[in-house]
Amino acid sequence: MTARLLRTAALVAALAFSLSSAVQGQKTASRTVDLTVARPESVGFDSQRLDRLHTLLQKAVDDKKLAGVVTILARHGKVVDYRTYGARDMASNTPMTRDTIFRDYSMTKPVTAVAMMILFEEGKWLPTDPIARYIPEFAHLKVYAGKNDDGTVKLVDPDHQPTMAELMSHTAGFTYGLFGNTPVDQLVRDAKLFQSANLQEFVEKVAKLPLLYQPGKGWTYSISMDIEGYIVEKLSGQSLPDFYRDRIFQPLGMKDAGFFVPKDKWQRFATQYFHDPKTGGLTTEATGAVNARAYTEQPPMPSGGGGMVSTAEDYYRFAQMLGYNGELDGKRILAPASVKLMTTNHVPEPLMTMGFGIGSQQIRPGFGYGYNCAVEYDPQLANLPDGKGTFLWDGAAGTWFWVDPANDIVFVGMIQRIGGGEPNVQYLSRSLVYQALIDPAK
Repeated sequence: MTARLLRTAALVAALAFSLSSAVQGQKTASRTVDLTVARPESVGFDSQRLDRLHTLLQKAVDDKKLAGVVTILARHGKVVDYRTYGARDMASNTPMTRDTIFRDYSMTKPVTAVAMMILFEEGKWLPTDPIARYIPEFAHLKVYAGKNDDGTVKLVDPDHQPTMAELMSHTAGFTYGLFGNTPVDQLVRDAKLFQSANLQEFVEKVAKLPLLYQPGKGWTYSISMDIEGYIVEKLSGQSLPDFYRDRIFQPLGMKDAGFFVPKDKWQRFATQYFHDPKTGGLTTEATGAVNARAYTEQPPMPSGGGGMVSTAEDYYRFAQMLGYNGELDGKRILAPASVKLMTTNHVPEPLMTMGFGIGSQQIRPGFGYGYNCAVEYDPQLANLPDGKGTFLWDGAAGTWFWVDPANDIVFVGMIQRIGGGEPNVQYLSRSLVYQALIDPAK
């Protein structure tokens, strides 16, 4: 090879390395959170069409269906819509603000999944393991099999010990006891699980209760994620709030996330409202178990299924971390393979058409459940506009989020209304976001 050719080859190699480094640098830099709102057109959205989302949410507030709303929409890591609507508290007419703290309720569940996946990456458990390996009290669980001739509950042995994968996909046979009227649901209600002194007492109570069905033979929204919370504590040697703080909240910059609201932040805590069936509007009259907690101090029995509070920004940071395949701001929480495992459907095919589900989240062809979150493995089959692989969940007071890896979209919506599904802002927001995405290739 001549000297000229050698110099040319060296220059080409240097240029290739430089470009590669630049691209890699751009990829690393992009895995950050910048809440500066960019033009929607810069990532393929149409601003005028996106106004339809604003109109929907403002009308819900004007009609007193919602007190207030905070939403964040991002694509390719760029926040293109970050808005507040209405009031944090209607009586005082305190405006909704970006730093308002919300009750996340069941949006705690995906965070618990991440906690579990962190321990999975440390070799602490496997999906095929029986739950009893980590909770010996569960070694002799029984299964409900109808009633005996004398009217007592008939119990049988499980066909197999329920596994960790079944626990995390709501197919192990546990139940909340709140949404059904079977004898098992009544036994769960009578056990007063959420009045337990701590998670140890909670699992000891659960160990005495039968499963609703044979493991893997049904899907029931359940106490599974609260059981996971106990497992996190046992495998990590930390309390659930401390593990969340050290391994998830602090690394991700979720500065207001936790299991209670400190006194100095109380003025930012959103008032909780309930749907009033008489007027169709809102009331502060407390109903149901979901209002039992005061959130003034660290709970003695932290709930991995529904105990968190956070701001919209806090939860966006968490969701964007998942959208970035486990990394944010240079902090890697999970490997991409673990995120994929968590957000892949794990509901067996025979269960997909059996009418299982909770609220707006109905299991059906195309719409399944992974580890602590719903998964759209075929959105169009499920009559949804999202991209393939979208995962999501919501909370009892109406908070909702989704992550769409195919379109690189992350959305977080925060409200505080229990009961009453109209307008269904969770699903209407999805259609209004995607009708505004007019240049998906951008």
